[in-house]
Amino acid sequence: MRPENRSSVSEFLLLGLPVRPEQQGMFFTLFLGMYLTTVLGNLLIILLIRLDPRLHTPMYFFLSHLAFSDVSFSSVTVPKMLMDMQASDKSIPYEGCISQTYFFLFFVCLDNFLLAVMAYDRFVAICHPLHYTTTMRDELCISLVTGSWFLSCVHALLHTLLLTQKSTMRPENQSTVSEFLLLGLPVRPEQQGMFFSLFLGMYLTTVLGNLLIILLVRLDPRLHTPMYFFLSHLAFSDVSFSSVIVPKMLMDMQASDKSIPYERCISQMYFYILFVCLDDFLLALMAYDRFVAICHPLHYITIMREELCFLLVVGSWFLSSVHALLHTLLLSHLSFCTDNNIPNFFCDLTALLKLTCSDTCLNELVVLIEGVGGALIVLLTLSAIFGSYVSIGATVLKVPSTKRICKALSTCGSHLFVVFLYYGTVAIIYFFPASNNSKVKDIIASVMYTVVIPMLNPFIYCPRNRDIKLALRILYRRRIFLCFLFFSFLGS
Repeated sequence: MRPENRSSVSEFLLLGLPVRPEQQGMFFTLFLGMYLTTVLGNLLIILLIRLDPRLHTPMYFFLSHLAFSDVSFSSVTVPKMLMDMQASDKSIPYEGCISQTYFFLFFVCLDNFLLAVMAYDRFVAICHPLHYTTTMRDELCISLVTGSWFLSCVHALLHTLLLTQKSTMRPENQSTVSEFLLLGLPVRPEQQGMFFSLFLGMYLTTVLGNLLIILLVRLDPRLHTPMYFFLSHLAFSDVSFSSVIVPKMLMDMQASDKSIPYERCISQMYFYILFVCLDDFLLALMAYDRFVAICHPLHYITIMREELCFLLVVGSWFLSSVHALLHTLLLSHLSFCTDNNIPNFFCDLTALLKLTCSDTCLNELVVLIEGVGGALIVLLTLSAIFGSYVSIGATVLKVPSTKRICKALSTCGSHLFVVFLYYGTVAIIYFFPASNNSKVKDIIASVMYTVVIPMLNPFIYCPRNRDIKLALRILYRRRIFLCFLFFSFLGS
Protein backbone atom coordinates (compact mmCIF):
# COMPACT_ATOMS: atom_id res chain seq x y z
CA MET A 1 0.00 0.00 0.00
CA ARG A 2 1.13 3.56 -0.66
CA PRO A 3 1.38 6.11 2.18
CA GLU A 4 -1.92 7.63 3.28
CA ASN A 5 -2.87 11.28 3.94
CA ARG A 6 -0.39 12.65 1.40
CA SER A 7 -0.91 16.10 -0.10
CA SER A 8 -0.61 16.39 -3.86
CA VAL A 9 0.40 18.95 -6.45
CA SER A 10 -0.83 19.29 -10.01
CA GLU A 11 1.98 21.50 -11.35
CA PHE A 12 5.56 22.59 -10.74
CA LEU A 13 7.17 26.04 -10.73
CA LEU A 14 10.25 26.58 -12.90
CA LEU A 15 12.43 29.27 -11.30
CA GLY A 16 14.32 29.78 -14.55
CA LEU A 17 17.69 31.51 -15.01
CA PRO A 18 19.12 33.61 -12.15
CA VAL A 19 19.11 36.93 -14.05
CA ARG A 20 17.87 40.35 -13.00
CA PRO A 21 14.57 41.66 -14.48
CA GLU A 22 16.33 44.37 -16.53
CA GLN A 23 18.46 41.66 -18.19
CA GLN A 24 15.51 39.48 -19.23
CA GLY A 25 15.20 41.12 -22.68
CA MET A 26 18.88 40.72 -23.50
CA PHE A 27 18.96 37.06 -22.46
CA PHE A 28 15.68 36.38 -24.27
CA THR A 29 17.11 37.77 -27.52
CA LEU A 30 20.36 35.84 -27.02
CA PHE A 31 18.73 32.48 -26.40
CA LEU A 32 16.12 33.01 -29.11
CA GLY A 33 18.91 33.64 -31.62
CA MET A 34 20.80 30.57 -30.44
CA TYR A 35 17.67 28.43 -30.66
CA LEU A 36 16.80 29.63 -34.17
CA THR A 37 20.40 29.03 -35.26
CA THR A 38 20.24 25.50 -33.83
CA VAL A 39 16.99 24.68 -35.60
CA LEU A 40 17.78 26.27 -38.96
CA GLY A 41 21.38 25.05 -39.02
CA ASN A 42 20.52 21.42 -38.26
CA LEU A 43 17.53 21.43 -40.61
CA LEU A 44 19.87 22.76 -43.33
CA ILE A 45 22.22 19.83 -42.69
CA ILE A 46 19.32 17.37 -43.01
CA LEU A 47 18.10 19.05 -46.21
CA LEU A 48 21.55 19.04 -47.83
CA ILE A 49 22.08 15.36 -47.00
CA ARG A 50 18.67 14.48 -48.42
CA LEU A 51 19.16 16.42 -51.67
CA ASP A 52 22.82 15.69 -52.56
CA PRO A 53 23.44 12.06 -53.64
CA ARG A 54 27.17 12.50 -52.85
CA LEU A 55 26.23 12.80 -49.18
CA HIS A 56 24.38 9.47 -49.11
CA THR A 57 27.13 7.81 -47.10
CA PRO A 58 27.14 6.26 -43.61
CA MET A 59 28.84 9.27 -42.01
CA TYR A 60 26.26 11.76 -43.28
CA PHE A 61 23.45 9.29 -42.60
CA PHE A 62 24.43 9.29 -38.92
CA LEU A 63 24.99 13.06 -39.02
CA SER A 64 21.46 13.67 -40.29
CA HIS A 65 20.04 11.71 -37.36
CA LEU A 66 22.28 13.61 -34.94
CA ALA A 67 21.03 16.89 -36.43
CA PHE A 68 17.41 15.82 -36.03
CA SER A 69 18.11 14.73 -32.45
CA ASP A 70 19.72 18.11 -31.66
CA VAL A 71 16.72 20.01 -33.07
CA SER A 72 14.31 17.88 -31.05
CA PHE A 73 16.46 18.12 -27.92
CA SER A 74 16.54 21.91 -28.04
CA SER A 75 12.82 22.10 -28.80
CA VAL A 76 12.02 20.12 -25.65
CA THR A 77 13.43 22.75 -23.26
CA VAL A 78 14.25 26.09 -24.93
CA PRO A 79 10.74 27.21 -26.09
CA LYS A 80 9.38 26.78 -22.55
CA MET A 81 12.36 28.70 -21.15
CA LEU A 82 11.76 31.56 -23.62
CA MET A 83 8.06 31.64 -22.77
CA ASP A 84 8.82 31.82 -19.03
CA MET A 85 11.14 34.78 -19.61
CA GLN A 86 8.20 36.80 -20.96
CA ALA A 87 5.46 35.44 -18.70
CA SER A 88 4.62 36.01 -15.06
CA ASP A 89 3.24 32.46 -14.64
CA LYS A 90 6.24 30.09 -14.81
CA SER A 91 4.33 26.96 -13.81
CA ILE A 92 4.35 23.71 -15.80
CA PRO A 93 1.64 21.02 -15.45
CA TYR A 94 2.54 17.65 -13.98
CA GLU A 95 1.99 15.87 -17.32
CA GLY A 96 4.07 18.48 -19.15
CA CYS A 97 6.93 18.15 -16.66
CA ILE A 98 6.99 14.34 -16.88
CA SER A 99 6.79 14.47 -20.69
CA GLN A 100 9.64 16.99 -20.82
CA THR A 101 11.71 14.70 -18.59
CA TYR A 102 11.01 11.73 -20.86
CA PHE A 103 12.04 13.46 -24.08
CA PHE A 104 15.02 15.15 -22.42
CA LEU A 105 16.37 11.75 -21.33
CA PHE A 106 15.42 10.22 -24.69
CA PHE A 107 17.34 12.69 -26.86
CA VAL A 108 20.34 12.91 -24.49
CA CYS A 109 20.66 9.12 -24.66
CA LEU A 110 20.15 9.15 -28.44
CA ASP A 111 22.90 11.75 -28.86
CA ASN A 112 25.30 9.55 -26.89
CA PHE A 113 24.52 6.51 -29.02
CA LEU A 114 24.83 8.43 -32.30
CA LEU A 115 28.17 9.94 -31.30
CA ALA A 116 29.43 6.44 -30.47
CA VAL A 117 28.17 5.11 -33.80
CA MET A 118 29.85 7.99 -35.67
CA ALA A 119 33.11 7.26 -33.83
CA TYR A 120 32.88 3.62 -34.94
CA ASP A 121 32.25 4.75 -38.52
CA ARG A 122 35.40 6.92 -38.47
CA PHE A 123 37.37 4.05 -36.93
CA VAL A 124 36.41 1.72 -39.79
CA ALA A 125 37.06 4.41 -42.42
CA ILE A 126 40.59 5.14 -41.15
CA CYS A 127 41.77 1.79 -39.76
CA HIS A 128 40.09 -0.49 -42.34
CA PRO A 129 39.59 1.64 -45.48
CA LEU A 130 39.63 -1.33 -47.87
CA HIS A 131 36.77 -3.01 -45.99
CA TYR A 132 34.78 0.16 -45.28
CA THR A 133 32.12 -0.43 -47.94
CA THR A 134 31.49 -4.03 -46.94
CA THR A 135 31.59 -3.31 -43.20
CA MET A 136 29.46 -0.15 -43.11
CA ARG A 137 26.76 -1.50 -45.41
CA ASP A 138 23.26 -0.04 -45.45
CA GLU A 139 21.71 -2.81 -43.37
CA LEU A 140 24.25 -2.34 -40.55
CA CYS A 141 23.79 1.45 -40.54
CA ILE A 142 20.02 1.11 -40.36
CA SER A 143 20.31 -1.48 -37.58
CA LEU A 144 22.66 0.74 -35.57
CA VAL A 145 20.39 3.77 -35.81
CA THR A 146 17.23 1.77 -35.13
CA GLY A 147 18.89 0.17 -32.11
CA SER A 148 19.93 3.62 -30.85
CA TRP A 149 16.36 4.90 -31.10
CA PHE A 150 14.94 1.80 -29.43
CA LEU A 151 17.43 1.68 -26.54
CA SER A 152 17.02 5.42 -25.94
CA CYS A 153 13.24 4.98 -25.82
CA VAL A 154 13.51 2.13 -23.30
CA HIS A 155 16.07 4.02 -21.18
CA ALA A 156 13.90 7.16 -21.00
CA LEU A 157 10.75 5.14 -20.35
CA LEU A 158 12.38 3.28 -17.45
CA HIS A 159 13.35 6.47 -15.67
CA THR A 160 9.99 8.10 -16.41
CA LEU A 161 8.03 5.19 -14.95
CA LEU A 162 10.27 5.11 -11.87
CA LEU A 163 9.79 8.86 -11.45
CA THR A 164 6.01 8.64 -11.62
CA GLN A 165 6.07 6.25 -8.67
CA LYS A 166 7.99 8.79 -6.58
CA SER A 167 5.83 11.74 -7.59
CA THR A 168 3.37 13.50 -5.32
CA MET A 169 0.64 13.54 -7.91
CA ARG A 170 -1.84 11.47 -5.90
CA PRO A 171 -5.34 12.35 -4.65
CA GLU A 172 -5.38 13.57 -1.07
CA ASN A 173 -6.18 11.36 1.92
CA GLN A 174 -6.53 8.24 -0.19
CA SER A 175 -4.76 4.91 -0.02
CA THR A 176 -3.82 3.13 -3.22
CA VAL A 177 -2.84 -0.39 -4.22
CA SER A 178 0.71 -1.47 -5.02
CA GLU A 179 -0.22 -4.47 -7.16
CA PHE A 180 -3.02 -5.90 -9.28
CA LEU A 181 -4.47 -9.40 -9.47
CA LEU A 182 -4.82 -10.90 -12.95
CA LEU A 183 -7.81 -13.24 -12.92
CA GLY A 184 -6.59 -14.93 -16.13
CA LEU A 185 -8.57 -17.14 -18.49
CA PRO A 186 -11.94 -18.46 -17.33
CA VAL A 187 -10.99 -22.15 -17.45
CA ARG A 188 -11.54 -24.90 -14.92
CA PRO A 189 -8.56 -26.17 -12.87
CA GLU A 190 -8.53 -29.55 -14.63
CA GLN A 191 -8.18 -27.75 -17.99
CA GLN A 192 -5.18 -25.64 -16.94
CA GLY A 193 -2.62 -28.17 -18.19
CA MET A 194 -4.26 -28.49 -21.60
CA PHE A 195 -4.51 -24.72 -22.11
CA PHE A 196 -0.96 -24.24 -20.83
CA SER A 197 0.39 -26.70 -23.43
CA LEU A 198 -1.76 -25.13 -26.16
CA PHE A 199 -0.68 -21.54 -25.51
CA LEU A 200 2.95 -22.52 -24.92
CA GLY A 201 2.99 -24.25 -28.31
CA MET A 202 1.36 -21.24 -29.97
CA TYR A 203 3.82 -18.84 -28.34
CA LEU A 204 6.86 -20.89 -29.38
CA THR A 205 5.44 -21.10 -32.91
CA THR A 206 5.00 -17.32 -32.93
CA VAL A 207 8.55 -16.65 -31.77
CA LEU A 208 10.30 -19.23 -33.95
CA GLY A 209 8.17 -18.51 -37.05
CA ASN A 210 8.65 -14.76 -36.94
CA LEU A 211 12.34 -15.03 -36.07
CA LEU A 212 12.71 -17.34 -39.08
CA ILE A 213 11.20 -14.61 -41.30
CA ILE A 214 13.66 -12.05 -39.89
CA LEU A 215 16.56 -14.48 -40.41
CA LEU A 216 15.58 -15.20 -44.01
CA VAL A 217 15.18 -11.52 -44.85
CA ARG A 218 18.58 -10.76 -43.34
CA LEU A 219 20.46 -13.63 -45.02
CA ASP A 220 18.99 -13.69 -48.53
CA PRO A 221 19.98 -10.70 -50.74
CA ARG A 222 16.92 -11.33 -52.94
CA LEU A 223 14.72 -10.38 -49.97
CA HIS A 224 16.39 -7.00 -49.44
CA THR A 225 13.37 -5.16 -50.84
CA PRO A 226 10.93 -2.69 -49.26
CA MET A 227 8.18 -5.31 -48.90
CA TYR A 228 10.37 -7.70 -46.90
CA PHE A 229 11.92 -4.82 -44.97
CA PHE A 230 8.45 -3.92 -43.69
CA LEU A 231 7.63 -7.61 -43.18
CA SER A 232 10.72 -8.14 -41.00
CA HIS A 233 9.67 -5.22 -38.78
CA LEU A 234 6.14 -6.64 -38.58
CA ALA A 235 7.61 -10.00 -37.54
CA PHE A 236 9.75 -8.34 -34.86
CA SER A 237 6.72 -6.40 -33.62
CA ASP A 238 4.66 -9.61 -33.39
CA VAL A 239 7.38 -11.40 -31.42
CA SER A 240 7.70 -8.46 -29.02
CA PHE A 241 3.93 -8.06 -28.74
CA SER A 242 3.41 -11.70 -27.76
CA SER A 243 6.41 -11.65 -25.40
CA VAL A 244 4.91 -8.75 -23.48
CA ILE A 245 1.76 -10.74 -22.63
CA VAL A 246 2.02 -14.50 -23.07
CA PRO A 247 4.94 -15.44 -20.73
CA LYS A 248 3.18 -13.81 -17.78
CA MET A 249 -0.07 -15.58 -18.72
CA LEU A 250 1.72 -18.95 -18.85
CA MET A 251 3.38 -18.31 -15.47
CA ASP A 252 0.02 -17.47 -13.90
CA MET A 253 -1.45 -20.74 -15.19
CA GLN A 254 1.08 -22.67 -13.12
CA ALA A 255 1.27 -20.36 -10.09
CA SER A 256 -1.09 -19.72 -7.22
CA ASP A 257 -0.03 -16.06 -6.91
CA LYS A 258 -1.37 -14.24 -9.99
CA SER A 259 -0.47 -10.73 -8.81
CA ILE A 260 1.53 -8.23 -10.84
CA PRO A 261 3.28 -5.19 -9.29
CA TYR A 262 1.97 -1.73 -10.14
CA GLU A 263 5.13 -0.76 -12.05
CA ARG A 264 5.15 -3.94 -14.15
CA CYS A 265 1.46 -3.53 -14.91
CA ILE A 266 1.96 0.01 -16.21
CA SER A 267 5.01 -1.09 -18.22
CA GLN A 268 3.07 -4.00 -19.73
CA MET A 269 0.27 -1.66 -20.74
CA TYR A 270 2.79 0.73 -22.36
CA PHE A 271 4.38 -1.93 -24.54
CA TYR A 272 0.98 -3.44 -25.36
CA ILE A 273 -0.22 -0.10 -26.76
CA LEU A 274 3.14 0.49 -28.46
CA PHE A 275 3.16 -2.75 -30.46
CA VAL A 276 -0.57 -2.65 -31.28
CA CYS A 277 -0.10 0.85 -32.70
CA LEU A 278 3.10 -0.21 -34.52
CA ASP A 279 1.28 -3.13 -36.15
CA ASP A 280 -1.35 -0.71 -37.45
CA PHE A 281 1.26 1.56 -39.02
CA LEU A 282 3.27 -1.32 -40.54
CA LEU A 283 0.18 -2.85 -42.15
CA ALA A 284 -0.59 0.56 -43.68
CA LEU A 285 3.00 0.88 -44.98
CA MET A 286 2.85 -2.59 -46.54
CA ALA A 287 -0.41 -1.65 -48.27
CA TYR A 288 1.21 1.51 -49.65
CA ASP A 289 4.19 -0.54 -50.87
CA ARG A 290 1.88 -2.92 -52.76
CA PHE A 291 -0.01 0.07 -54.19
CA VAL A 292 3.21 1.56 -55.63
CA ALA A 293 4.39 -1.84 -56.91
CA ILE A 294 1.17 -2.46 -58.88
CA CYS A 295 -0.03 1.04 -59.81
CA HIS A 296 3.39 2.60 -60.51
CA PRO A 297 5.70 -0.33 -61.36
CA LEU A 298 8.09 1.75 -63.50
CA HIS A 299 8.68 4.24 -60.70
CA TYR A 300 8.75 1.68 -57.86
CA ILE A 301 12.52 1.78 -57.33
CA THR A 302 12.68 5.58 -57.28
CA ILE A 303 9.63 5.98 -55.01
CA MET A 304 10.28 3.18 -52.51
CA ARG A 305 13.96 3.98 -52.03
CA GLU A 306 15.81 2.88 -48.91
CA GLU A 307 15.79 6.31 -47.27
CA LEU A 308 12.00 6.60 -47.56
CA CYS A 309 11.41 3.08 -46.22
CA PHE A 310 13.70 3.74 -43.29
CA LEU A 311 12.02 7.07 -42.48
CA LEU A 312 8.56 5.47 -42.67
CA VAL A 313 9.55 2.72 -40.23
CA VAL A 314 11.31 5.12 -37.84
CA GLY A 315 8.28 7.41 -37.99
CA SER A 316 6.02 4.46 -37.15
CA TRP A 317 8.15 3.56 -34.13
CA PHE A 318 8.28 7.17 -32.97
CA LEU A 319 4.54 7.85 -33.30
CA SER A 320 3.69 4.53 -31.65
CA SER A 321 6.05 5.34 -28.77
CA VAL A 322 4.54 8.80 -28.28
CA HIS A 323 1.00 7.41 -28.49
CA ALA A 324 1.73 4.76 -25.86
CA LEU A 325 3.60 7.23 -23.65
CA LEU A 326 0.66 9.64 -23.70
CA HIS A 327 -1.73 7.04 -22.32
CA THR A 328 0.84 5.79 -19.82
CA LEU A 329 1.45 9.26 -18.40
CA LEU A 330 -2.27 10.00 -18.21
CA LEU A 331 -2.84 6.73 -16.37
CA SER A 332 0.16 6.95 -14.05
CA HIS A 333 -1.27 9.78 -11.93
CA LEU A 334 -4.58 8.02 -11.29
CA SER A 335 -5.08 6.16 -8.03
CA PHE A 336 -6.34 2.60 -7.65
CA CYS A 337 -7.85 1.48 -4.36
CA THR A 338 -9.62 -1.48 -2.74
CA ASP A 339 -10.62 -3.42 -5.88
CA ASN A 340 -7.48 -4.54 -7.72
CA ASN A 341 -8.87 -7.52 -9.68
CA ILE A 342 -8.32 -7.31 -13.45
CA PRO A 343 -10.72 -9.68 -15.28
CA ASN A 344 -8.14 -10.53 -17.93
CA PHE A 345 -4.71 -12.14 -18.29
CA PHE A 346 -2.81 -8.87 -18.86
CA CYS A 347 -3.01 -5.18 -17.92
CA ASP A 348 -5.32 -3.62 -20.46
CA LEU A 349 -5.97 0.13 -20.49
CA THR A 350 -9.76 -0.17 -20.41
CA ALA A 351 -9.64 -2.63 -17.50
CA LEU A 352 -7.36 -0.32 -15.48
CA LEU A 353 -9.58 2.69 -16.12
CA LYS A 354 -12.53 0.78 -14.66
CA LEU A 355 -10.59 0.14 -11.43
CA THR A 356 -9.46 3.71 -10.77
CA CYS A 357 -11.04 5.69 -7.96
CA SER A 358 -9.82 9.12 -9.03
CA ASP A 359 -11.99 12.09 -9.93
CA THR A 360 -14.56 11.22 -12.61
CA CYS A 361 -13.72 14.32 -14.66
CA LEU A 362 -10.14 13.16 -15.05
CA ASN A 363 -11.37 9.69 -15.92
CA GLU A 364 -13.59 11.08 -18.66
CA LEU A 365 -10.66 13.08 -20.03
CA VAL A 366 -8.46 9.97 -20.14
CA VAL A 367 -11.19 7.93 -21.82
CA LEU A 368 -11.82 10.71 -24.34
CA ILE A 369 -8.15 11.07 -25.25
CA GLU A 370 -7.74 7.30 -25.48
CA GLY A 371 -10.81 6.95 -27.66
CA VAL A 372 -9.98 9.86 -29.95
CA GLY A 373 -6.31 8.88 -30.23
CA GLY A 374 -7.07 5.23 -30.93
CA ALA A 375 -9.85 6.12 -33.38
CA LEU A 376 -7.62 8.54 -35.28
CA ILE A 377 -4.82 6.00 -35.63
CA VAL A 378 -7.19 3.22 -36.73
CA LEU A 379 -8.96 5.61 -39.11
CA LEU A 380 -5.65 6.84 -40.55
CA THR A 381 -4.21 3.38 -41.12
CA LEU A 382 -7.49 1.90 -42.40
CA SER A 383 -7.92 4.81 -44.81
CA ALA A 384 -4.40 4.27 -46.14
CA ILE A 385 -4.99 0.53 -46.57
CA PHE A 386 -8.45 0.95 -48.11
CA GLY A 387 -7.30 3.70 -50.47
CA SER A 388 -4.29 1.66 -51.60
CA TYR A 389 -6.35 -1.42 -52.45
CA VAL A 390 -9.06 0.60 -54.21
CA SER A 391 -6.34 2.09 -56.43
CA ILE A 392 -4.82 -1.37 -56.97
CA GLY A 393 -8.19 -2.80 -58.00
CA ALA A 394 -8.88 0.10 -60.36
CA THR A 395 -5.45 -0.29 -61.98
CA VAL A 396 -5.82 -4.04 -62.47
CA LEU A 397 -9.35 -3.77 -63.88
CA LYS A 398 -8.38 -1.13 -66.45
CA VAL A 399 -6.98 -3.92 -68.63
CA PRO A 400 -8.52 -7.03 -67.05
CA SER A 401 -6.83 -10.34 -67.67
CA THR A 402 -6.52 -13.57 -65.74
CA LYS A 403 -2.74 -13.22 -65.57
CA ARG A 404 -2.87 -9.67 -64.14
CA ILE A 405 -5.52 -10.59 -61.58
CA CYS A 406 -3.59 -13.70 -60.45
CA LYS A 407 -0.38 -11.70 -60.16
CA ALA A 408 -2.12 -9.01 -58.10
CA LEU A 409 -3.64 -11.64 -55.81
CA SER A 410 -0.30 -13.40 -55.33
CA THR A 411 1.35 -10.06 -54.58
CA CYS A 412 -1.29 -8.69 -52.19
CA GLY A 413 -3.16 -11.79 -51.02
CA SER A 414 -1.08 -12.49 -47.94
CA HIS A 415 -1.15 -8.91 -46.70
CA LEU A 416 -4.85 -8.50 -47.46
CA PHE A 417 -5.65 -11.66 -45.47
CA VAL A 418 -3.69 -10.35 -42.46
CA VAL A 419 -5.54 -7.01 -42.67
CA PHE A 420 -8.95 -8.72 -42.72
CA LEU A 421 -7.92 -10.98 -39.85
CA TYR A 422 -6.55 -8.08 -37.79
CA TYR A 423 -9.34 -5.56 -38.27
CA GLY A 424 -12.04 -8.21 -38.64
CA THR A 425 -11.41 -9.21 -35.04
CA VAL A 426 -12.02 -5.61 -33.99
CA ALA A 427 -15.26 -5.45 -35.96
CA ILE A 428 -16.63 -8.73 -34.63
CA ILE A 429 -15.76 -8.07 -31.00
CA TYR A 430 -16.45 -4.36 -30.63
CA PHE A 431 -19.12 -3.52 -33.21
CA PHE A 432 -21.52 -6.40 -32.66
CA PRO A 433 -24.24 -5.80 -30.04
CA ALA A 434 -23.10 -6.42 -26.49
CA SER A 435 -24.45 -9.44 -24.66
CA ASN A 436 -24.31 -10.86 -21.15
CA ASN A 437 -20.98 -12.56 -21.83
CA SER A 438 -19.14 -9.33 -22.69
CA LYS A 439 -16.23 -10.35 -20.44
CA VAL A 440 -15.82 -13.58 -22.38
CA LYS A 441 -15.84 -11.58 -25.63
CA ASP A 442 -13.13 -9.29 -24.30
CA ILE A 443 -10.96 -12.27 -23.37
CA ILE A 444 -11.54 -13.86 -26.79
CA ALA A 445 -10.49 -10.59 -28.44
CA SER A 446 -7.39 -10.44 -26.25
CA VAL A 447 -6.42 -14.02 -27.12
CA MET A 448 -6.90 -13.29 -30.84
CA TYR A 449 -4.70 -10.20 -30.70
CA THR A 450 -1.95 -11.40 -28.42
CA VAL A 451 -1.66 -15.10 -29.33
CA VAL A 452 -3.45 -16.15 -32.51
CA ILE A 453 -2.75 -13.35 -35.03
CA PRO A 454 1.03 -13.07 -34.31
CA MET A 455 1.28 -16.86 -34.68
CA LEU A 456 -0.57 -16.93 -38.01
CA ASN A 457 1.57 -14.30 -39.76
CA PRO A 458 4.46 -16.68 -40.62
CA PHE A 459 1.97 -19.28 -41.94
CA ILE A 460 0.20 -16.66 -44.05
CA TYR A 461 3.29 -15.12 -45.61
CA CYS A 462 5.73 -18.03 -45.97
CA PRO A 463 3.79 -20.80 -47.78
CA ARG A 464 2.13 -18.37 -50.21
CA ASN A 465 5.32 -16.50 -51.13
CA ARG A 466 7.68 -17.83 -53.78
CA ASP A 467 10.68 -15.79 -52.61
CA ILE A 468 10.29 -16.92 -49.01
CA LYS A 469 9.99 -20.57 -50.07
CA LEU A 470 13.12 -20.26 -52.21
CA ALA A 471 15.02 -18.68 -49.31
CA LEU A 472 13.88 -21.52 -47.06
CA ARG A 473 15.19 -24.11 -49.50
CA ILE A 474 18.56 -22.35 -49.72
CA LEU A 475 18.79 -22.08 -45.94
CA TYR A 476 17.88 -25.78 -45.61
CA ARG A 477 20.57 -26.83 -48.12
CA ARG A 478 23.10 -24.57 -46.42
CA ARG A 479 22.24 -26.17 -43.07
CA ILE A 480 22.73 -29.67 -44.51
CA PHE A 481 26.05 -28.60 -46.04
CA LEU A 482 27.26 -27.08 -42.75
CA CYS A 483 26.23 -30.20 -40.83
CA PHE A 484 28.14 -32.34 -43.36
CA LEU A 485 31.27 -30.21 -42.90
CA PHE A 486 30.90 -30.33 -39.13
CA PHE A 487 30.63 -34.13 -38.98
CA SER A 488 33.47 -34.47 -41.52
CA PHE A 489 35.64 -32.35 -39.28
CA LEU A 490 34.74 -34.47 -36.26
CA GLY A 491 35.50 -37.66 -38.20
CA SER A 492 38.92 -36.40 -39.23
